[in-house]
Formats: sequence, structure tokens, C-alpha cells
Amino acid sequence: MPGIPLNLAVHRLAMDATVKPVKPVKHKRRHFNTERNTSVQEEVDKLLKAKFIRESHYPEWIANVVMVTKANGKWRMCVDYTDHNKACPKDSFPLTKIDQLIDSTTGNKLLSFMDAFSGYNQIMMHPADQDKTSFITRQGLYYYKVMPFGLKNAGATYQRLVNKLFKPLIGKSMEVYIDDMITKSQVTHQHPKDLRQTFQVIRENQMRLNPAKYAFGVAAGKLLGFMVHEKGIEANPEKIKAIIELGSPNTLQQA
Repeated sequence: MPGIPLNLAVHRLAMDATVKPVKPVKHKRRHFNTERNTSVQEEVDKLLKAKFIRESHYPEWIANVVMVTKANGKWRMCVDYTDHNKACPKDSFPLTKIDQLIDSTTGNKLLSFMDAFSGYNQIMMHPADQDKTSFITRQGLYYYKVMPFGLKNAGATYQRLVNKLFKPLIGKSMEVYIDDMITKSQVTHQHPKDLRQTFQVIRENQMRLNPAKYAFGVAAGKLLGFMVHEKGIEANPEKIKAIIELGSPNTLQQA
């Protein structure tokens, strides 16, 4: 991925030692079993190949990796930036209100759902802050050249970017919540034109979409945990499946 042009977005940690004393934290390497170590190695190799990370030398900040189980049972490697986040001021850029966004998608004939591919990683870290994202594994020390998931203000940085990129379309033919994008059309024959405008912005700004997470020209679809369609919104059946299938209580304790 070429990444979003630097003149449009770049992420800074904004650690300001003049306002609040900031003492770098270096964590010792966390030990994992063979299975998790293998998953870490595979993820590091993938990130190196994508040029998202680079070897780190003499870093002042060192974070540990954390392994989280994904829905498919495989491992996801995350970096624990708790100490970094404590040292960074909060970026109060407002995120889109989910209920308002969902309401604005109803009453449309056709919808197209899109998701950015590794959205956060499409924004570069500021060169002065890249080394501060260093993390430690059994294979060595690495830092992120791109904005990693887990930083305190990453969501605000991404929302600021998409608000800037899609400003002429938001509220008209598009709605955006961080890396979730939806193109909407109240008239069926207008949808190809609306999609063309969306793709033009995406192409001009070097954004990449996830081919595994899209649905074009549909009457209904899933958005932020809800089912949206022309007539209104409904709860996502997958989210309430356990409640629907819950049987009636047979004993006083079950009740």
C-alpha cells in the first residue's frame, strides 16, 4: 500500500515534556509458548514485508506484544501501548455519533458498504515519533513506520482524515465512521454516479479498500452492529442470536 500522502495526514504522539514530565518506559520481553511465538514471528515477517515496521536500535521506549484470540481461533498480535497512552494528551476530535449515522442511512434505495484495508496502517507515523513505537519480540526490536492500532489518538487521527477527504459527500451520498464507509442513494439509477464520486476520492488519495469486506448496490446490510435498509434499522441477528435462542426457564434458579 502506498499510504495516505503526508500532506493529508500523519500521526504524532504529542508527548510534551514541558507540560508533564514524560519518563520513557522500557519493558522486558514477555515470554510466550511455542504456538504464540510462531504467530508473533509470522506477523513480524508480514509487517516487515509490507514495510510497515523496521528494526529498532537503542530505543528509549519499548512496549510488549500481547496475543489476542480472533473469532476464527487464530492469534492476533497487538502491542501494549498503555504507558505511551498515559504520556499522551487526549485528542478531542469528535467521532461521528453512531445513532445519527445509522439514522441517516435509512430511506435509501441502494447502499454500498466499504471498509479500508488495515486502515490505521495507511497513515504514516511522524518520523520523530516512529522510534517511540518500538516493541520487543523474541526476534528483536522493531518500530512502526505507520500508525499502529492501540495508540490513544489513532481513531481521532483517522476520523479527521476521512472527514477531510469526504467532506463534500458526507451527509449527502456518504457516511463515514473511522474506516467504515457507506455510499447511499435515494434513487436507484443515481447509485453508480454516487459510487464513482466515492471511488474518485479514494483513488486520488491512495486509500486502499478491503476486498473481503464490501457489498455494492444492496438494499440492506450490516453497519456498526445494526441492519440498515430503506424502511429503517434493526438489530443485527448475529448480535442477538444468544438471546433469541435462550430457552424458557425451567427452574426457579434459571429464572
